Amino acid sequence: MLPDTTLDDAAALLAELQAAEETLATAESCTGGLIAAALTAVPGSSATVLAGFVTYSNEAKASMLGVPPATITAVGAVSEAVAHAMAEGARARSGATIAVSCTGIAGPGGGSTEKPVGLVFIGAANESLTLVERHVFPGDRAAIRAATVAAAFALIRRLKTGV
Repeated sequence: MLPDTTLDDAAALLAELQAAEETLATAESCTGGLIAAALTAVPGSSATVLAGFVTYSNEAKASMLGVPPATITAVGAVSEAVAHAMAEGARARSGATIAVSCTGIAGPGGGSTEKPVGLVFIGAANESLTLVERHVFPGDRAAIRAATVAAAFALIRRLKTGV
């Protein structure tokens, strides 16, 4: 369950995207579709949200989004390179003007010293720019996933300003 503030932020983001005549696709791993769920909880979101890809497995990342398997093998699914490829793949496959992606370790298990629980890479891509941010969010699984949604919305806004 997402906090009301997240749903309010989703509505505000959708209004901004609609005003700019932008469309959006999501490519999610560690959030399992939570970004798309927050956005599509807003009435009228279908005017902006074109597609949502939940690509939990490496095979799904490769087949649905075109993430090169060699990249996953070389740097792992939880990486800047994979978040980058996921965002670009979602944009290309959906026809959206913007795509956002996330890949990470929401826990409670699965972390390591190199890649701890809470490590999330978030990507956003448009026609001319792809940004990726690295975060290590504190808290339990629900907190990490909620923080990822909020950070994804913020990254989409950054992408729109070109910074």
